[in-house]
Amino acid sequence: MADPTFKKVELVGTSSESVSAAINNAITKVGDSIGDMKWFEVVELRGRISKGKVDQYQVTIRVGVTM
Repeated sequence: MADPTFKKVELVGTSSESVSAAINNAITKVGDSIGDMKWFEVVELRGRISKGKVDQYQVTIRVGVTM
């Protein structure tokens, strides 16, 4: 097999539960429409605060898609 070429697609996943859930939500939502996803990297991690508590985790990821 030849060495693969990848395209990077940037996504932002959110979750009120955890960073891990936010990543999984992003990948799951676009799984059928993006194609052959092989890896991801976390680009940015942030969140929303409401009434002094973490209300939502927001994770920007880049997903490697085989071309």
